Amino acid sequence: MSNPAETKPLPIKVITISVVLIWLFLAAFPFLWTMWGSFKVEGDFFSRANWFNAITGPVTERQHGSPFTLAGYEGAWIEQEFWKAVINTAIVTVFVVIISLTLGTLGGYALARSGFKYTFWLLMAALVFRAMPHVTLVSGYLLPFFQLNIWGYLPTTIIVLVAINQPFTLWMLHSFFLSIPKDLDEAAMVDGCTRFQAFRLAIIPVMWPGVITTGLFSFLLAYNDFTVTSMLLSQENQTMIPQINAFLGSTQEEGKVMYAVAAVVSAIIPLFVLILFFQRQIVSGLTAGAVKG
Repeated sequence: MSNPAETKPLPIKVITISVVLIWLFLAAFPFLWTMWGSFKVEGDFFSRANWFNAITGPVTERQHGSPFTLAGYEGAWIEQEFWKAVINTAIVTVFVVIISLTLGTLGGYALARSGFKYTFWLLMAALVFRAMPHVTLVSGYLLPFFQLNIWGYLPTTIIVLVAINQPFTLWMLHSFFLSIPKDLDEAAMVDGCTRFQAFRLAIIPVMWPGVITTGLFSFLLAYNDFTVTSMLLSQENQTMIPQINAFLGSTQEEGKVMYAVAAVVSAIIPLFVLILFFQRQIVSGLTAGAVKG
């Protein structure tokens, strides 16, 4: 019996492939264009006289002897010390992911296995909290942070990001735990395991796709955050996104806008690598969370 996918008429195949290629081009073009422009000077990439200068690079060649230059990356990473923002971002994202997953797995498992009616209302309260704009939540932390003289430091920002992220983490992991039959932990407890041992030895190994998926979303929240980090971190402790915004706010200074372009490319590349590396776990995790067993 032939596969229906192999017997598609040629016009349908052509249309399908064309739509996919057009979508890929539209999705990838902004990043590819930005990456190309990061090797140009401002006079070419933001040329008002001729947009084609962004491709040929006549001003770049006149200034640096080549159509391509690393001046934007040197200015961002060395002159403006963008590497400090990268380190701060790494610290924030790692701790946010670790704390969020630790609390989320324990809380999600407890709620998924709880038979009490208040579980639903706890999850609804978490959902309402997660739906609130970040700026309305952060504003409540400013006054006590100033009074306690702990504003501007990474640990306090990590705590706030975990608090904002935890409802989402709780919802996702709760859904994943519901997809795992209770018989699994009950069988482990019959074999002599305590509740925590059953959770650690029987449930968590099955949950890895869901944990990785949730961890990735937690990572993206902390990695891409602007509101919390810009309001709660001092200039010396800024993460990448506020630092890029600072470059963009300096467009009146010649060449500094190219620092932002180079920094944007530097910030996006790790995300592509991460998604490509964990794509199987992400897909399997999302699929597992969507089906209750």
